[in-house]
Amino acid sequence: MSVDVNDAELVERARAGDLAAFEALTNRYERRIYTLAMRILGNQHDAEDVTQQTFLNALEHLEDFRGDSSFATWLFRIATNAALKIIRKRRGLDTVSLEQSTELQDGSDTIPHPEYIADWRQTPDRLAQQAETRRVLEQALAELDEKHRLVFLLRDVEGLSIRETAEALGLTEANVKVRLLRARLQLREKLTHTFGDPERRLIRAHRHEHKPH
Repeated sequence: MSVDVNDAELVERARAGDLAAFEALTNRYERRIYTLAMRILGNQHDAEDVTQQTFLNALEHLEDFRGDSSFATWLFRIATNAALKIIRKRRGLDTVSLEQSTELQDGSDTIPHPEYIADWRQTPDRLAQQAETRRVLEQALAELDEKHRLVFLLRDVEGLSIRETAEALGLTEANVKVRLLRARLQLREKLTHTFGDPERRLIRAHRHEHKPH
């Protein structure tokens, strides 16, 4: 099927029973869904399961897709929910909704003050596009807490807009912006040791230090 056919037309054909149209949608997004799941879960088998489950769920609930957001955003939301269910099963926690799992709690999304800073030539999202730095960035991403990693992956790696990221994760746009900033700052600090300019590295003074009289 031609790559020129847009998602909306393929969705309509699939709703009418054209399985070739849904297969075209699957081929179009399968790699991105798998990559997202792999980055969230860090396990090939689980990522494959999430990918398969995402498209099975999408096919089963295709009539529920109203086009209020893009088809890609809808798929990312399904995949993210499926991945979070696996994470909670690993931890022996009850499965909860994505909205519950990403609520702000106890001021945990206040903007951090990096202790170790340096001028960079490029931002983390730019580095994500470079093959030679991707492995280091993937490790830094894996060390981020779940809610900040998800926002960074959808917005800066997958290229969704703030609005689309909010829709995919069931958050407000303001919440996405705060989490994205926090994720970028955390990544920047983690990666400074590798990518920072050694001539311009600075250790931020502790707030409780006092100048001599």
